[in-house]
Parts: sequence; structure tokens; C-alpha cells
Amino acid sequence: MKKISIVALAALMMIGSVLTSCEAAKNTNKTQRGAGIGAAAGAIIGGVLGNNLGKGGNTALGAVIGGVVGGVAGGVIGNKMDKQAREIDQAIPGADVERVGEGIKLVLNENAVRFDTSKSTLTPTAKGNLDKLVTVFNQYPDTDIVIFGYTDSTGKVDFNQTLSEQRAASVKSYLVSKGIAAARFTTKGMGIADPIASNETVEGRSQNRRVEFAITANQKMIQDAEKEAKQ
Repeated sequence: MKKISIVALAALMMIGSVLTSCEAAKNTNKTQRGAGIGAAAGAIIGGVLGNNLGKGGNTALGAVIGGVVGGVAGGVIGNKMDKQAREIDQAIPGADVERVGEGIKLVLNENAVRFDTSKSTLTPTAKGNLDKLVTVFNQYPDTDIVIFGYTDSTGKVDFNQTLSEQRAASVKSYLVSKGIAAARFTTKGMGIADPIASNETVEGRSQNRRVEFAITANQKMIQDAEKEAKQ
């Protein structure tokens, strides 16, 4: 499982602001200062990276980065996401699982979630892998999940856009049919956008035909984490 620390990069850019905040907060205790600075940095980092790296939340990376809470509560959430990411990685060894900030970016390529050519119908292989995800998602009910559907560049742009939307919706529908609450999901069709490999090769096009998930804390998890942080 790949682990990345993109938030830390932005944190370095914010050192000046953080030091200023520390000076201004001399009259508060260490816990209050840490939580306050963390929350402020989290908000800034989430906004900056969410809009620049993640195109305002329109990609899985953007959605995860944009959900940064920061502070002690963010650390509590991060620990829970660490555990969930490990379980997803063990359940689907071929998946690309990335821990980003306080969330998880999950990429399932065509080997994990396969569709018939120009169709949005899930194959038996895809259903089998999604069944493994259901088990993990059921153990962590306090998360929101955005499903992004992608296609390769073959065919007309409009057709691929619609196809990507249908594929994302198909994944959601299957997961909901297995008992995951529909309210946890949002779907987005990305069409041919954001290729992760060259569309000039068969292998590259196969990699681009993928489904991505952005897994972030919902309001209940955030509230629970804030309560735990105050204890």
C-alpha cells in the first residue's frame, strides 16, 4: 500500500503563519495551541491543495484533501483511516490504496473492477472485489464515499462522459444492494479526464478505465473525534 504525505508539504509552506499563531497564543495552554494551530492549518491546507492538486474536490485526491479537519481531532481520524486503509489493502491486494491527509484515496483499475466494452454492467470479477470492499465499509460506517468513474480516450468524448457516469452509478448501486447506506455515496463521471497512463497503448488504456474512491470522515466521525480529543 502506498502511503503519501501531501499535507505535510503544504504545512512547510505555512510555517510562517503557524509561528505567528504560536506567538499570539502565548496565553493559552499547549493543548489549546496545538489544536487551534492544527485546525487552522488543516483549513488552509485543505483549501489550497483541494483547489490546486485536486481541482476543487473534483477528483478523489481533491475530495480527500478538501476534507482535512486538522488539530488533535484530525489525528484521531487519521488513526482510524490508517486501520481502514490497511484492511482494504489486505482485502484487495491489487488495489492502489493511498492514505492522504485524513482520508483514503482508493483506485480500482480494470483488473479489479472490470466492465464489458462500452458497457456499465459489472462483471463477476468486479462484483467479487466489491464484495470484499463491502466487508470493510460495513466496519467503518461513519465515512462518506465519493465514487469517480473513468474511461480511456477511445470513442467520442460525450459517450465516454456518459459511460463514466453510468459506471460510477453502477458501482454505487451494487454496494447499496449489499446493504451499504445510499446516503454515504456520491458519484461523479470523469470521462476521459485525468489519465494515469498513456492512451496510446493497450496497457495504458486499460489502466485509465478505472474507478476511484475518496473516503473521508462524515460529520459523526468528526464530532466523535472532537469529543475524544478533548478527553
